[in-house]
Amino acid sequence: MLPGVVPFPPEFAARYRAKGYWRDRPLRDEFAAVWKKFADRVALIDGNRCYSYADIDRITDNLALNLLELGLKPTDRVVPTLPNVAEFVFLYFALQKIGTIPIAALVTHRYSEINQFVDIAQATACIYPERIGDFAFGPVIKRIADENPCLKLRLVLGRPEVGEVSLIDLIEKPAKLPKSRLTGIALDPTDPCIFQLSGGTTGIPKLIPRTHNDYAYNSKAAAVVCEIGPESVLLLALPIAHNLPLACPGIQGFFFNGGSVVLSPTARPEVIFPLVEKHRITHIKVVPALLIRLINSAEVRQYDTASVRYIQSGGQRLQPEVRLKTRELIPTAFVQENFGMSEGMLFFVRRGDPDDVRLETVGRPISPDDEVRLLDDDDNEVAVGEVGELCARGPYTLRGYYGASEHNKKAFTSDGFYRSGDLMRQHSSGNYMVEGRKKDLINRGGEKISAEEIENLILQHPAVQNVACIPVPDSNLGERMCACVIAQKGRNLTLDELVKFLAAKEIAKFKLPERLQLMTEFPLSTFGKVSKKALAEMISNPMSTRR
Repeated sequence: MLPGVVPFPPEFAARYRAKGYWRDRPLRDEFAAVWKKFADRVALIDGNRCYSYADIDRITDNLALNLLELGLKPTDRVVPTLPNVAEFVFLYFALQKIGTIPIAALVTHRYSEINQFVDIAQATACIYPERIGDFAFGPVIKRIADENPCLKLRLVLGRPEVGEVSLIDLIEKPAKLPKSRLTGIALDPTDPCIFQLSGGTTGIPKLIPRTHNDYAYNSKAAAVVCEIGPESVLLLALPIAHNLPLACPGIQGFFFNGGSVVLSPTARPEVIFPLVEKHRITHIKVVPALLIRLINSAEVRQYDTASVRYIQSGGQRLQPEVRLKTRELIPTAFVQENFGMSEGMLFFVRRGDPDDVRLETVGRPISPDDEVRLLDDDDNEVAVGEVGELCARGPYTLRGYYGASEHNKKAFTSDGFYRSGDLMRQHSSGNYMVEGRKKDLINRGGEKISAEEIENLILQHPAVQNVACIPVPDSNLGERMCACVIAQKGRNLTLDELVKFLAAKEIAKFKLPERLQLMTEFPLSTFGKVSKKALAEMISNPMSTRR
């Protein structure tokens, strides 16, 4: 097993194997059967490009062999930051064939995040587009490579500069190595097949090791409650490397069942609805902000959506009125709320749940061996109907963050339950309801932002004496970030100045504050800490805000 990965205790691993959740097969072998079983079926559509299951098997064999020749090997870590394109799918399954572990970075990440991923994981390679909009990745990745000797390879989707390797060439150039090199690679199914990213509160990303065993089961179990079959067609507009689009059930779950995946390069309604009509989409993955945008667009009434059976919503709480309006506009679709975490545990509302349960809850876990405890501040289980912190354990929930032994002592109970930081209560139906969170995070359209990370950066501004970042409600995104600032004596600060300062720190754009509130003092708790709860109440009631 890769050093730094916390294993499942032997007695739990034995149980999960005995019950058939874990098959002790790496994803490479799990999908080898898939490529053959559904060989002639359409697997992937990206614009005018269409690929069968056999095509993906052939392309990823060739790419995997070229990556081997380039020097990648089992358990090497790599950082892909690719948009929703077929090349991401090819890369992901090629990496599985050689046991190289991708880190689920986003195309929106910039120097600050990518540099941290490379450093923490000691990554060997970065794979990135030539540019996105006006942002050129090459110079940034070159700087990261100069600062991290571990980073040997820079693979670009686009025209390569000096020191870069073309990803397209690796995909298209016939491999020199024989295919037998792939079958000869021994892979440990208890090793990570991917590192997902935590929404941690410290500002330092935590890597979530998802093993071959647990990630395959994760996707298969989720596919059952989403009723995925060979005729299912998934439209994917959310960032492709996220846990939800990739594996819940996502690309993996649809491929396991012979379905098709259609990639959308954008989440704009004028692009999505024509794809729904053209490809007879049956499943759409959304976050609430995207669903709100879709149902409030003119296009929702202009295109045929009768094929849609499931609209799967995750990332944050979906308001009942949004579900009701969706039902009115797309009556064939079941809006299936789910609550999940990259760390593992998944809750889904089921189609057969009573109407009030569908509207009020986020569902229940997908595995018979998922264990849920709602704990109070003293680690006592709360009564049904009372609010407690969600703590989870099960066959696809991690037992520890990668290489973070000290953090793991706080993040897990003594008997291995993951402390999620989410506050829940159990509904009388047995489903669960989200009531907030203990962690200091802003949930902007499903992207979790560490308040502490941004506060530490803002404190570096010469005009800032103190800062507290809080979420403020937003009808579209759920929450936006407000930076509450006490300025240095005699200094002033505007939002434009603050955003410009933070942008120079090369962080992802979605982490930038969208509101600035200047204050003379902060409300304090009885322990002398800034009371963010009181601060949020003050901000929501401008009459009480101290300027």
